[in-house]
Amino acid sequence: MAATGFSAAVWALARRVPAGRATTYGTLAEAYYGGVRGTAGVVPRSTRGARGVGQAMARCPGDVPWWRVVHADGRMKGTAGADEQRARLAEEGVPLTGDGRVDWARAGGPWAP
Repeated sequence: MAATGFSAAVWALARRVPAGRATTYGTLAEAYYGGVRGTAGVVPRSTRGARGVGQAMARCPGDVPWWRVVHADGRMKGTAGADEQRARLAEEGVPLTGDGRVDWARAGGPWAP
């Protein structure tokens, strides 16, 4: 899937998350908006924040490690595929809590660019 702008930038950031690490939708949003501003320094409403990152990740191409991006509290994505996401993270050695969330304390916090 070819994309330009926001989605392509989010996917590029997600591709940088190393195996064995995880990050959050919010962390990727902060990384993106730290360098991109709209008119008069305002973040464009249509792509603001973690929700915009989640929407971009929902449409990501197959080469993007989507499973490495989770909610701030360590929960997996809220749709079908959460079990696959959890299994892939565990296979890569990302520490998980007993209820299947990323254990940020043991993981060293979310990966940040």
